[in-house]
This record gives sequence, C-alpha cells and structure tokens, in this order.
Amino acid sequence: MTLVQKAPELTYRDVTPKSVYLDRRRFLQGMGLAGVAAATGRGLLNLVSPSITAQATTKLTGLGKSQFSTDEKQTPYSEVTHYNNFYEFGSDKSDPAKNSQNFRTSPWSVSVEGEVSKPRKFTMEEILKLAPLEERIYRHRCVEAWSIVVPWIGYSFNVLAKLVEPTPKAQFVAFETYYDFGQMPQSRGTGLDYPYVEGLRLDEAMHPLALLCVGMYGETLPNQDGAPVRMILPWKYGFKSIKSLVKIRFTQKQPPTTWNRAASNEYGFYSNVNPNVDHPRWSQAKERRLGEIFKRGTLMFNGYADQVASLYNGMDLKKYY
Repeated sequence: MTLVQKAPELTYRDVTPKSVYLDRRRFLQGMGLAGVAAATGRGLLNLVSPSITAQATTKLTGLGKSQFSTDEKQTPYSEVTHYNNFYEFGSDKSDPAKNSQNFRTSPWSVSVEGEVSKPRKFTMEEILKLAPLEERIYRHRCVEAWSIVVPWIGYSFNVLAKLVEPTPKAQFVAFETYYDFGQMPQSRGTGLDYPYVEGLRLDEAMHPLALLCVGMYGETLPNQDGAPVRMILPWKYGFKSIKSLVKIRFTQKQPPTTWNRAASNEYGFYSNVNPNVDHPRWSQAKERRLGEIFKRGTLMFNGYADQVASLYNGMDLKKYY
C-alpha cells in the first residue's frame, strides 16, 4: 500500500435536502425500526431527540462548484449537527446542539495580526464578500476514529492571508476560538484550557485545500458546528479545524495548540490523518462513517495525499504526528 494514493474523480453532487434528515426519527418509528436503530449505538445511527434542533441558519445562494469536491455519499445533516466535538458547550457529543442554542454570533469580527504588513479586523460581512463562495464536499476524519462527508461552504484561507501580506518572518499561523464563560458554562470541568487555540505551518495554511468556512449544506453554519466562521482542514484530524474563529496571528515560532498542550503524547502539532500511527489508546487504521454500521480503512492524509503529501517530503511522519 503506497502512502500517496490517487484521488478519486472529483465531481459535484446535489445536496440532500435537510428536511429529509431532520424528520428521520419519526420515519424510523413509523417503520418500526427505531429500536433496532437505537440498538446499533448513537455513533452509528445517532438518533436524536426531536426537541434538540439545529440552530436557525440562513440560505447561501450563488455557490460555485469546486474542483476539490469528492463524489462520496454525504453524511446526513442530522448526524453532522447532533454529534459534535465543541468542548466549550460540553464534552458529550450531544451537548453542543443542546447548549449552543443561545450562542450570540452577531455582530462578529476576526482580528488578523502578528507578522503581517497589513493587520486588520474583518467583520463577518466582509468575510462573506472577500471571495466567491463555493461548496466543497470534503471527507472529514475525527481522531476518535469516526468520519463524515460534508458539503462545506467557503473559500481558500489563502485569500484572506494574501490581503494582510505575511512578512518574511511569518512561518506559522495561530488560530483562536471565541470564549465567554457566561455563554459557555459547560466548559468548566472539560479538562481544557480556554480559549481554544490551534496552529498550522504557513505553507499548510496557504494550501488551496485549507478552507475558511462560513457554511454547510447550502446554509450558514449552525452554532454547534462552529458558527459563524471556522477552518476546515480535510487532510488533518478534525480537532485541527478550529471553530468560531475570532483571532488569527501569523508568527515566527510554532504556536501552542490546545490538545497538544493537554496531552502531547496523544495529539501532535501536525495531526495529519495517518493510519500507520496509532493513538495511544486505539488504532487509527479503521474508521466508522457516521450513519453507517461497518468500519472502513483509513486513508493516508484522509485520501488527500495527491494534493498534500509534498508538504511533508523528507519528514518522519511517525515522529511528526
């Protein structure tokens, strides 16, 4: 098995209507299958209480097609909006959908600073207009060995980066999530330091696949999925795709990252999807797609090796995990 795998044909597929999936529990109950589905586990079919709904979102129109999209079957909207890691709203997978209902995402701005010639603060309205929005159907792999396929909406992060003109000293990019204990009391006791921070090497951040994301499934982001703006890095484990961005800083030195600080033996700075490097507590060789029962083999760089493997030429990917 080679490390660099040929990417599949990239095509654009119509988004499955959200309403079909939001009423999924009633459909299963009507078919007499709710008990069977529940018995397979929340992480497989993940039936949710009808009282727990996704946040109100706004339709995004005029979306362009993307050359980076996969043609794989998309994960149901209800799975992606009700099985989340967003520790500011609690550590259980169902907590973010329940606890982020009143999270205030307007007005919103993102400060960009550090080793740049033109530091500035972008309002959310400005972010939405920096470049044409396109839908990118990306595979997304969680370090906990589950995965999803989501039609994210946004544009390459390098669009914003070029506007602030990183200086020659800029070697890394640090990202910071919004944090307000008053809105996020469930963060207490989760074992993490806040605000949540992440980081990339500059060439990773500038890669076209690195998506500044403002929506999903044809609409703006629900609160539990990182509203109003987040990063999506499809070749890295999901915790690198930081949610609810408020600060971006270009730096000369490698920035600290939340999970690396919490458990450096389990979460490396690079965090590239690598089935050959096990997590200390479980294998990464296989994954389970949300909404499915059977596991599948994990792909190197989550299947994006063709596009990103060259970023890591000469690196020991077991050492720099």
